[in-house]
Amino acid sequence: MRALFLTHNFPRFAGDAIGSFVLRLAVGLKQHGIDVHVVAPMARDLAREESFEGIPVTRFHYATPAFETIAYTGTMGRQVRESFGGKVALFGLLRHGYKCARHVAAGMSADVVHAHWWFPGGLVARWLKARQGIPYVVTSHGSDVRLARGVPGAAMAFRSVARNAAAYSTVSSWLAREAQALDPELRPVVAPMPVVTSLFAPGRSRGPSRILFVGKLTDQKGLHHLLRALPLMTQRATVDVVGAGRVDDARFRALATELGVADRITWHPLLTQAELATLYQAATVHAVPAVDEGLGLTAVESLLCETPVVAFDSGGLPDIVLPDRTGLLVPVGDHAALAAALDRIVGDAGLRDRLGREGRSFAMAHFGEAAAARHYAEMLRAAAR
Repeated sequence: MRALFLTHNFPRFAGDAIGSFVLRLAVGLKQHGIDVHVVAPMARDLAREESFEGIPVTRFHYATPAFETIAYTGTMGRQVRESFGGKVALFGLLRHGYKCARHVAAGMSADVVHAHWWFPGGLVARWLKARQGIPYVVTSHGSDVRLARGVPGAAMAFRSVARNAAAYSTVSSWLAREAQALDPELRPVVAPMPVVTSLFAPGRSRGPSRILFVGKLTDQKGLHHLLRALPLMTQRATVDVVGAGRVDDARFRALATELGVADRITWHPLLTQAELATLYQAATVHAVPAVDEGLGLTAVESLLCETPVVAFDSGGLPDIVLPDRTGLLVPVGDHAALAAALDRIVGDAGLRDRLGREGRSFAMAHFGEAAAARHYAEMLRAAAR
């Protein structure tokens, strides 16, 4: 069986964290007799044709090189809203994405298309079905559902894409509820993406009071909440922030200085998955103060390393962070509660160890590559039939 993956986020090089879960799913599907070919946008210094772990990838140009910046950066929405060039690039992403997908689908005789995010990939899959009759599956990862809620006219396009899909899935139960609020006729399947269980594993040493934050430095990811909680803690902890430089983070650095905690923060750029694993293993606790997070695979990666998680009770995170089992949940925006939860884990080694062990066991059972690939293999085969 042959499946065409459509995505605007996919690893750009070996070990790249961007879209790594899409690659992990493609690799996992091979064990179920499903061959995957990926179509993704071009970016600077990328090859048009390449292969990752035996998965062929075809990339397409969608604008002049200076404007091919809306994919992989995590700033597509902002660029499209704020600049004419971003709007032109988005039009090119759809137009040239469709042309490339049509060409690859015909060349590989695709049995089914799997669109990751209903927009832009799901819209392209909808056009492919209309022109070539290829059934498609759509998976929402979070940002696309927020798009459907927040942009005028997007909800109508979302319903068209989702209703014409052979199957529609979300990576968390919260996203499933959000999708049903947009279209009560939908019956989403909840199926998380896979995580590399062999890479993310417990380490040998762990810092005594070391907090980790991983994510794009935007308001939605919530670094400012962690920075405001830090002075409220009784434990003096340091913080590793991973993701600096992807977007303008000057205001977060200024906030850290204003709060008097700048000397306790180490700023890291976007790291490879192997480099991330080392930080997970060294951290005392992973803070995820995100709001409306689609799922939160970085939290899963931490649990696999036996690092407990403190998170806001928001979005898909409660699917991962089970109170007093894999970590602690606190009310959204409550900085005092966030500080208290971090203090509790930093100050109690026995609690840390128990949450870590149970967290790894839970993550292995629910987010391992084999389990995720099996769910999607069944979905794609049913769609092709």
